[in-house]
Amino acid sequence: MPELPEVETTRRGLQPHLEGKRIKTAVVRSRALRQPVPRNLPQLVAETTVRQVGRRGKYLLIDCGRGTLIVHLGMSGRLWLTDAATRPERHDHFDLVMASGAVVRLRDPRRFGLVLWHPGDALSHPLLKHIGPEPLGAEFDGAWLYRETRNRSVAIKQALMDSRLVAGVGNIYASEALFRAGINPKTPARRIGLARCQMLAAKIRETLELAIDAGGSSLRDYVGSDGQAGSFQNNFLVYGRAEQPCFSCSAPVRAFAQGQRATYYCPRCQRC
Repeated sequence: MPELPEVETTRRGLQPHLEGKRIKTAVVRSRALRQPVPRNLPQLVAETTVRQVGRRGKYLLIDCGRGTLIVHLGMSGRLWLTDAATRPERHDHFDLVMASGAVVRLRDPRRFGLVLWHPGDALSHPLLKHIGPEPLGAEFDGAWLYRETRNRSVAIKQALMDSRLVAGVGNIYASEALFRAGINPKTPARRIGLARCQMLAAKIRETLELAIDAGGSSLRDYVGSDGQAGSFQNNFLVYGRAEQPCFSCSAPVRAFAQGQRATYYCPRCQRC
């Protein structure tokens, strides 16, 4: 599933091709995504100019002036630049057609993605208004993490994946950041002290920045807006490495199901 680094990589790739550019129309081949694509979306976006390509958590926000396109890549989506001459394939459900001739195309085989329109402040949309601070922003730090986890008995890995606590960290990067911080993913969030919360917040930021620099992680369908795969999967320290030796201590990496997601950790390096 595309997580924050993949969405941010996509945003950065699209930004120079969209911002300040005029939208000609939109093409909707299937409305049947996680929520139906608005029927009148082509009319809503036609002849608007993109003011900004933003991101909130795992949501892309394309500000068109009189409203905002809210796009989520779901479990298997990808959003990339092509042109009108490139024939759409079976799972290519949506095109944003620019006056320049560029086409931003959404492919989503599992149809868990979203293409929505919000006429007001995008951050007031029900999907966005309760999201926690951006992990790369100034608001998120160890003090915030410590304060917001005092009443959370849930395991720290599951807490990090709650978007109300922090925006968009995701399964892969929660496992990787916890390893870098030396924290067991099973530890109740409220048992982690201030110093360790400060370390964890720093490692979350570090892990996400490294992943963005690598273009994200390409495990299945994800590619960036230029059609190129990310490479951070080549730098995973624990994720996907069950029973392989830990790079730090050589103990076998363990995997277990946590909140219906796979969690990876080193039982020797992440004891507490």
